[in-house]
Amino acid sequence: MAKRKQWVVASPAGRLAVADEREKQAIVAACEMFIRDVLKPRFLPEIRPTEWNYVIDIRGSWAAGRYRFMQRYRSGMEHNRGEEFNAAFARIDRVGPDQFDIYWMRHTGKWWRLYAGKTLFEALRILETDGILHPV
Repeated sequence: MAKRKQWVVASPAGRLAVADEREKQAIVAACEMFIRDVLKPRFLPEIRPTEWNYVIDIRGSWAAGRYRFMQRYRSGMEHNRGEEFNAAFARIDRVGPDQFDIYWMRHTGKWWRLYAGKTLFEALRILETDGILHPV
């Protein structure tokens, strides 16, 4: 017997909730403090120049309801010595009041959701403890 086709209403995937300016500033401040107090001391205690690309900073950026965690690289190669670029390694998306999804940047350049519906405190704790979300 053939199955009948049926329309299904699906919730939009990846829809971000808009944060007011005060909440946005609180999220950005918490993330910057996390970078300063946890990520930099643990993953970038000193800058070690090499003949290849090397990390010079860990920073973050808020855009469109998302906070991306990035490493800043500098090239040590002869043909482009001194050029710099960012490479994101993790991201949190605000999906509701104090609700965040946590994404990991795959080697393919695609974001992959690992956790959903976490509070900001839980999200930062997961970023600290889950090795797949750590900077390289």
